Amino acid sequence: MNRVALSQLFLAMAIFGSVGFFSGRTGLPALELVFVRCICAAIFLCTAWVATGHFKREKWDSKEGMLIVFCAVTNLLNWIFLFKSFELISVTIAISLYHLAPIIVLIIGSFIFREKMCLSSILAISLCFIGTLLIMGTDGFRSASPQWEGIIYGIIAAFFYAATMLLGKSITKTSVYATTFLQMFIGFLLLLPFVDFSVYTTLHASQWFYTILTGIIHTGVVYLLFFNSIRHLPTNVVSFMIFVDPAVAILLDILLSGFVPDKMQILGISLIFIGMLYSLRTTKPTGNEIMQKRPHTM
Repeated sequence: MNRVALSQLFLAMAIFGSVGFFSGRTGLPALELVFVRCICAAIFLCTAWVATGHFKREKWDSKEGMLIVFCAVTNLLNWIFLFKSFELISVTIAISLYHLAPIIVLIIGSFIFREKMCLSSILAISLCFIGTLLIMGTDGFRSASPQWEGIIYGIIAAFFYAATMLLGKSITKTSVYATTFLQMFIGFLLLLPFVDFSVYTTLHASQWFYTILTGIIHTGVVYLLFFNSIRHLPTNVVSFMIFVDPAVAILLDILLSGFVPDKMQILGISLIFIGMLYSLRTTKPTGNEIMQKRPHTM
């Protein structure tokens, strides 16, 4: 085991796990926060792309170019709905629902890649589904409830997260530097007509600090740490390390935000992660390869 690579991967997942905590302190709506994140990350990743010399060795492919565009769109929507869910519900619940994505990948992948789902996969999916219902609870089904809206946003974010994973699976020729830089740049262009620039004029210095930090650290630095580490680690290790991200998010939410889930929500969160862990331990190599494409999804 490459200990340096393992440390880089752990650090990347731990940093990204704190994105919900930092986003709540930016004072920005979801769309405007994602816009700044795209700008900061694009500058950072472009600099790294040029500095490493990868831009000289790119092998451009028109088919992959289209995949990168679609991947950028799903990744952008994934971010917007995730940060929108952070605005309405606790980070713990939002991040638990968001990490239903690997299960969604498993379900959709069974149709797209014609992989037969075994009994263990069906069991894992069932556990996650029951866990989701428990997290939502009876109060969640009131249409006017902000919590209900936040739950819906979290689930939609998970679907776009899964779509990004599936699209990213087919991007193999373009370097990770070029792929991620293009995703950020495309995201910037797509959001530009919809951004309310007036909200930036009301931000305090501390809010700007958290905003820029989220763009550079939680996207640019995390991407590079992740990319540099996964090339030197087994796929099963990369798949398992996905749990560091939500674990940190939930811990910060409980310790710093004071969120206390009720008994049914604790059971629901536990069932989701038991189902995820069980699916990762029993998924065939092809499914694991899908999970390894997570760098295209953050």
